[in-house]
Amino acid sequence: MTNKTLGLDGELYRYFQEVSVRESEVLKQLREKTAEHPMGNMQISPEQGQFMALLVQLMGAKKTLDIGVFTGYSALVIALALPSDGQIIACDVNEETTKIAQQFWEKAGVTHKIDLRLAPALETLEELIEKGQNNSFDFAFIDADKSNYDNYYEKALWLVKPGGLIAIDNVLWGGKVADNEITDNRTQRMRNFNQKLHQDTRIVLSLVPIADGLTLALKK
Repeated sequence: MTNKTLGLDGELYRYFQEVSVRESEVLKQLREKTAEHPMGNMQISPEQGQFMALLVQLMGAKKTLDIGVFTGYSALVIALALPSDGQIIACDVNEETTKIAQQFWEKAGVTHKIDLRLAPALETLEELIEKGQNNSFDFAFIDADKSNYDNYYEKALWLVKPGGLIAIDNVLWGGKVADNEITDNRTQRMRNFNQKLHQDTRIVLSLVPIADGLTLALKK
């Protein structure tokens, strides 16, 4: 028994996945395809994807944002969890990796749910705000360049409705945020961002120690 979050060693992590993860064949294939990519470590874990899909279903979400697509796993797992009339606006700038995403979205039969915007995400988010889509999204997932996390978060706060949820990836940053001897720019930005959210009265906050850390920010 323990009153602290367990650290998962290799054996316990394998058991955890064995009794928890229910990954569809198309998601598994996409994850395996992504593992072959030089930047495959950017892939979210299957248990994190499953957790986010559960949140989306619990909320009854229909309209979501995916900020940072990469090879499309997060968008795919959310699209599979959305109802038939659900919509994801997916933001990325990389045509090469999003082509992989589109192949698997088509294979899964969810392309009608995903509106891919190949442009800097801040431009896409600003355009949505200018078009009056404030307070209209149920859920947003932020997993893009860390230097803009604060900017993505602020835009998402405009776009997500009260009671909507923003999920933010990599907030534990491989453990580096807890090591004060590590002072590189991205690590310090993540520390500052985490401190900001801890004090932000506009949200209800929970940082979940799943994968590389997932912050959940419920807009009041």
